[in-house]
Amino acid sequence: MSGVKTGLQLYDTKNKETKAVFISNGAEVRIYCCGPTVYRDAHVGNLRTFLLADLVTRTLNFSGYRTKLIQNITDVGHMNEDVPDEDKMLAQSSKENRDPFEIARDYERKFHQDLALLGVKPADGYPRASETIDLMIALISKLIENGNAYVGTDASVYFSAQTFESYGAISGNRLDALKPGHRFEYTDDGAKRFHADWALWKNAGSRTQMVWESPWGAGFPGWHIECSAMSLKLLSGHVDLHIGGIDLRFPHHENERAQSNAADGSEVVDLWLHGEHLLFEGRKMSKSAGNVVLLKDLIAKGIDPLALRLCFLENRYRSQMDLTWDSIKTADGTLAKWRERFSDKSGEIDLEQVATNVAQMALDINLDLDTPRALQKLRKVEKDSTLSPATKHAIALKIDEIIGLELTKVMSKKAVDSNIQELLLARANARTNKDFKLSDELRDKLQSAGIEVKDTPSGQEWNWL
Repeated sequence: MSGVKTGLQLYDTKNKETKAVFISNGAEVRIYCCGPTVYRDAHVGNLRTFLLADLVTRTLNFSGYRTKLIQNITDVGHMNEDVPDEDKMLAQSSKENRDPFEIARDYERKFHQDLALLGVKPADGYPRASETIDLMIALISKLIENGNAYVGTDASVYFSAQTFESYGAISGNRLDALKPGHRFEYTDDGAKRFHADWALWKNAGSRTQMVWESPWGAGFPGWHIECSAMSLKLLSGHVDLHIGGIDLRFPHHENERAQSNAADGSEVVDLWLHGEHLLFEGRKMSKSAGNVVLLKDLIAKGIDPLALRLCFLENRYRSQMDLTWDSIKTADGTLAKWRERFSDKSGEIDLEQVATNVAQMALDINLDLDTPRALQKLRKVEKDSTLSPATKHAIALKIDEIIGLELTKVMSKKAVDSNIQELLLARANARTNKDFKLSDELRDKLQSAGIEVKDTPSGQEWNWL
């Protein structure tokens, strides 16, 4: 492969191996990350994928490489899996009795707010599906011209899956194994030539909202075509790195790859990167399970949003993660403790130690984003009595360029509720009265509440665990 080889190694889902990210044009790493469907708030599981893209770009930028990240905003054409031919945007519009575009802009704004709270740096572009219809129509026209797409008997346009021989390379779902009746985005009433074909453009029929004119009549785009059209156009025909959640591997990324490669005549994406599923309290996050957690839910509990980022960094992106309230609260306490330690700039800076420690942590992250190992090294730095506070501060400040936890932020002591305040006061009184049995009992209660108590010559001190 020509181009510039970076020091970042990532697991390629398609080739099932870890390989280096390449800069194919020698100038910048061209990255595409599948974005949100803006009909509802993004939950913490969705946010894990977007953090993955942020971690990748931060790591590359830290090593001196330029990046160009494009992340789409799906505001049309994403169909409901449970209700045939129901667009998620229009369904939410009906539910909220609001214009669908008003809903889209509202949830898009909230999405960007959540990213900022999570320390995710903005992408270089956030193209909206509704504003790039012309790109999709042009690409569909090219696919028809190439013989990879056709107009069905229902006046919708379908991709002919059988014209793309390597279909299934990402997920292993081969066409000859896909049986009729497999759920795709649309019912077709026999309009398709082959059951695994999928809609590129859907005829409007009786639909009156979110409809555009096209060479095939009024209609709206299929879900998959937007990512092909946007990535080919906005990343100049080639994607060095494509990022998304593992749930998108099939059918979305299989279909996207088929569309893009058929149109371009080459392998458009070099490396497919997928983040694993997130469970919450041992179960898949869903409305029916009643365990959908939003970032605002953390904030309502007084938890720093970056505690969630720390939880994610403590787990490998390719491993299924079971997030719990306890783990989030523990991360919140750890973050507060680190900031207290790393904000101290007293003493002399040992530049050699700074360079060595930062290089070791960066190396871990460059090896398939092994952030848990890097954080282990950060913990050792925190506890190393041979390093001056100023040296620790400098190390934390530098590695924070990648992990984005605001490690050196000067914090006021986190407020505690009245119950904790009463326990702290009661324990201090017990120590004064030399009631050590009661003092120890209260220490255990405080520890269970996430408070670490220390007795010093000047009196009782506490910190969040």
